Amino acid sequence: MMIIRHLQYLTALAKERHFARAAAVCNVTQPTLSAGIRQLEESLGVLLVERGQRYVGLTAEGERALAWAQRVLADYGGLRQELSEMGEGLLGRLRIGAIPVTLPIIALLTKPFAQRHPRVGMVVSSQTSIDIQRGLDDFSLDIGLTYLDNEPLARVRTLPLYQERYVLLTREAALAGRKTASWAEAATLPLCLLTPDMQNRRILDLHFHQAGAEVHAVVETNSLITLWSQLCLGGLSTVVPESFLLLLGTLDGLVAIPLTGPDATHLIGLVASDRDPLPPVAHALLDVARTLDLQAVINRKTLSALA
Repeated sequence: MMIIRHLQYLTALAKERHFARAAAVCNVTQPTLSAGIRQLEESLGVLLVERGQRYVGLTAEGERALAWAQRVLADYGGLRQELSEMGEGLLGRLRIGAIPVTLPIIALLTKPFAQRHPRVGMVVSSQTSIDIQRGLDDFSLDIGLTYLDNEPLARVRTLPLYQERYVLLTREAALAGRKTASWAEAATLPLCLLTPDMQNRRILDLHFHQAGAEVHAVVETNSLITLWSQLCLGGLSTVVPESFLLLLGTLDGLVAIPLTGPDATHLIGLVASDRDPLPPVAHALLDVARTLDLQAVINRKTLSALA
């Protein structure tokens, strides 16, 4: 158990880059953390941490040890989860990284998972697809929810869930009653869109370009709450996946109009590391997801919202 604690100290220090913060994360004193890392160095026979008056960084040996530490801790956590599953049921924590545009549907996954595995806690983080890749690689995430057919991730297994389609949300009176609108028409409106570091924004820019339109957002944000505020209170329009309509209440004057020209879709799904064995909590979520038809749920909700 002592070596596990020492490996936890090393990974915390590499993440926090500060001895006191790392100690707080590990719920120990700073001298305890420093002594534990020194013991790890002595047992391995190498210097792992560059030390000055403050934390400097890991040595080359420390970087190599960190990669092993992350794998060992992930395997140890997976072992504990598997043994718990053999007893009273799966126990642990499921860490999900989700791109922002999938957050409106995340409860469709977490609710049935919680019903099947009530002893597992869940942490859902809003992340970019790049962050999800990093989290799967360094074992800080168990599973991701992201695009599968645009800028795909590497070293992962995938489970497709639904096709993302796009609607214009607007209060523009001239578009009221329209069954569809073109991407070029949407580009002429004052828009709030996600920031360019978000994969969804890069997808939208691609489809605006395919329509021969150049879009200039009045407001860009990485926050769905800010986007919603600009839509409801700021007088702006936006382009979002139709899955957002699952959360859409009755907003006076707001209309949702499917976009055409081009008719665009992109595949959303779960991604998990392709390493074996897969963490039991990730395996369990994939099993739950295979029993669901999220596309049917989204289709029913959006049809009623667009009616």
